[in-house]
Amino acid sequence: MKLNDGKLCELGLAVIQAEAEAIASLAQHIDHNFVSACKLLFNCSGRVVVIGMGKSGHIGGKIASTLASTGTPAFFVHPGEASHGDLGMITKQDVVIALSNSGETNEVLTILPIIKRLGVPLIAITGNASSTLAKFATVSLLCTVQQEACPLGLAPTSSTTAALVMGDALAISLLEVRGFTRDDFALSHPGGSLGKRLLLRVSDIMHVGTAMPSVPESAVISHALLEMTEKQLGMTAIVEANNKVIGIFTDGDLRRMLSKNLDIRNTSITEVMTPHCTVITADILAAEAMQIMEQKKINALIVVDDQQCAIGALNMHDLIQAGIV
Repeated sequence: MKLNDGKLCELGLAVIQAEAEAIASLAQHIDHNFVSACKLLFNCSGRVVVIGMGKSGHIGGKIASTLASTGTPAFFVHPGEASHGDLGMITKQDVVIALSNSGETNEVLTILPIIKRLGVPLIAITGNASSTLAKFATVSLLCTVQQEACPLGLAPTSSTTAALVMGDALAISLLEVRGFTRDDFALSHPGGSLGKRLLLRVSDIMHVGTAMPSVPESAVISHALLEMTEKQLGMTAIVEANNKVIGIFTDGDLRRMLSKNLDIRNTSITEVMTPHCTVITADILAAEAMQIMEQKKINALIVVDDQQCAIGALNMHDLIQAGIV
């Protein structure tokens, strides 16, 4: 077949349509069996063991990963390896989820008697309600699809998508009933930008002590400029004698001041500062500080304690360096 842009788009849309219909058809199977499966998983005192062969195995691995990251301890066991020793990973306290579209996958069926002997509850995710797997299971979740997106009807496409969505439905339903929070999620995702957004707090990255730009309210403009230049945050806090913040002087204030032709060696900084400035506390997430900067259209923030006394400062560059932006 000759490559044709229009034909390629047509084929791609046909796949999306077929898989969308497969997902939509799952709604009818969110029933008492789904509720029973959720209860088995919720009450599991051990771990959820997910098994599947071939493409179903890849989907099973993703389901196990999603469960584990959303508050339901889980791991994947390859059914072929299970027959050669890995069945020892399954204990009587566990629950097994077995995936097979046909429900007749030999490698999966081989280990079912051992699972039964252990008395371990079995949740089947299958497209065949009359299959051996479905009949053997404690609970069977049906994921029947009218057709695979593959025009040959051979490559697992719609069926694997449906199984994945059913797994997501289980995982997220459990997340909700467990009361799983953003903080809980962060604990299992400490790495990468996601972990930083969920875990990193202002106190972890703010400039403190001598690195924090600050001048007393009695300072003149030239003094504030020297402080800004030395600390390199593009701002300085203006504080009272007790270190309570009364304002901020930024690069933007400096640009606006230039048109006034002021004597920087004799003019008080309080005449050109921004009073009642936006401040934050050290315990908020760095991601929240970024949102405040974006909403207020500012590039720096002063960090204060409960008494509104300056204890730190940070700017947008700090957030970029920390991987928040």
